[in-house]
Amino acid sequence: MSVIHDGLVITKRQLLQLLRVPEVLIFSTIQPVMFVLLFRFVFGGSIQTAGGDYVQFLMPGIFVQTVAFTLAGTAVGLAEDMTKGLIDRFRSLPIARSAVVLGRTLGDATLNVVVLVVMGIAGFLVGWRPTSGLVSVAAGFALLLAFGYAMSWIGVLVGLSVRDSRAANGLVFIIVFPMTFLSNAFAPTANMPTVLQYVAEWNPVSTMVAACRQLFGLPNVFGVTADSWPSQNPLQMSLIYMVIIALVFVPLSIRRYMRASAR
Repeated sequence: MSVIHDGLVITKRQLLQLLRVPEVLIFSTIQPVMFVLLFRFVFGGSIQTAGGDYVQFLMPGIFVQTVAFTLAGTAVGLAEDMTKGLIDRFRSLPIARSAVVLGRTLGDATLNVVVLVVMGIAGFLVGWRPTSGLVSVAAGFALLLAFGYAMSWIGVLVGLSVRDSRAANGLVFIIVFPMTFLSNAFAPTANMPTVLQYVAEWNPVSTMVAACRQLFGLPNVFGVTADSWPSQNPLQMSLIYMVIIALVFVPLSIRRYMRASAR
């Protein structure tokens, strides 16, 4: 229980930092809103979708991309803490060591709540209308928050494994950009080369996007993998991916933090 209590204390510290530096919150919400506007009004006219209304197709992809980038904030923040010597200061405090990374991930998850609310409002203003009902829409947003939390543990490992925040930022983009753009987030995968369709349609981001579209009452269109179990059951596959990410990266991240704090 002390780990949870100490983790919540670290979460409170992170949220107080957001209040002291509100630019972080502002920039975290402006970027995804810019993506919504760009894809909706600049690229939307040139991308054909099965339903015909591109904004309905787009918004789940933008939501997933945004929470996937949670690992960027986590990685850069921890790398900065390492550089500034805050990890050494935490080591001298009477708190559980794993509470530091737990608190960091919970703080980033809380930030995601605010960002998704702002994005949902922006999507509504540009014409996004989920048709599945309130419970399914709420389940979709809960799934997004869970995915963002799982991704933040990848960010913990990245942030503790590099020398500074610039390296963390560069490595994050190498990880996230291929995952989000080689997916079904912004355009149907059926027009991709066959080999890329297999990669794109079984990408964790693609299954998350497909699961959210399903929960928001939208149809999913797959290419060569349409008859496969992951494509026919994107919600279950997304949950499996999140469990795998947690089982792999949570212990690796905590172990890495233990090593870093023991130096």
